[in-house]
Amino acid sequence: MNKEEKFVITISRQFGTGGHEIGVELARRLGVKLLDKQILNEVASRFNAVEEAVEHIEARNPLWRDDFTNFYRNYMTSNQYNGQEQDLTSHELFDAQCAAIRRIASEESCVIVGRCGFDVFANHPNALKIFVHSSLECRKRRIAEKYDISEFDAAAMIVDNDYSRELYTKKYTGRNWLDATNYDVSLDVRKFGVNGAVDFLMNCIE
Repeated sequence: MNKEEKFVITISRQFGTGGHEIGVELARRLGVKLLDKQILNEVASRFNAVEEAVEHIEARNPLWRDDFTNFYRNYMTSNQYNGQEQDLTSHELFDAQCAAIRRIASEESCVIVGRCGFDVFANHPNALKIFVHSSLECRKRRIAEKYDISEFDAAAMIVDNDYSRELYTKKYTGRNWLDATNYDVSLDVRKFGVNGAVDFLMNCIE
């Protein structure tokens, strides 16, 4: 990846690895935009929804886009929308999100967390695709501390979120989320921590 030209960095991550925080810090150090909630805003704007409702829906794993479809239809009906109702599907909403990501990335360099970015930019000429993972024990400790819950409950959250991400990736890309060939760098963060992981990635980029 050449950081002197317009670039895209995608970060896919197992739940509880700090992948989002790594993305935030990486974007900060590179002085580029982080794409996560902004993508939701773009989709919400396109479908005349409200940001808060979309964020609430996304929090309801695993298939928030199916719920978003229902929300959108109810929203338009309650607001006396007079046009013909579109037969939206979760795939159409995913495609709309991908279009929003591509549009932003065509205008400026950015770091993208999740959103199947590795697949969206599979053929991008100047992209770095990263997968962040760690041991189950490490992730349990991190989640238990972050949310002030037991490691038992943290383990349940990890199973639920990882499975949701696996299903989501398979449904919308047809690809295996854990397949190392999807990525340029696969990073075990157990010995790094967030800042150490970003240091390592910055060295790779340099």
